[in-house]
Amino acid sequence: MNLDIGQMTRQQKLQAMHDLWEDLVKDDEAVESPAWHADALKETAARVQAGTELVWDWEAAKRELKNRAR
Repeated sequence: MNLDIGQMTRQQKLQAMHDLWEDLVKDDEAVESPAWHADALKETAARVQAGTELVWDWEAAKRELKNRAR
C-alpha cells in the first residue's frame, strides 16, 4: 500500500500515525529499544534530580503538543 502523504490532510496524517502506532504496540515485546534510549533516560533522570529539567503535568503536556500541531 502506498500513501500519497503530500495529498493527505494534517488530520489524515495524524490518524495514519495513530493507526500505525496502535498496530505496532500490539506486540510491544517485539520492539527492542536502541541502547541510546537507556542513556537518554538516565541523562533526563539526572537533570530532573538536579532540578534543571522542566517537568510537565501530563494534561498540560498534551495541550501544549496539540497547540504545536495546529
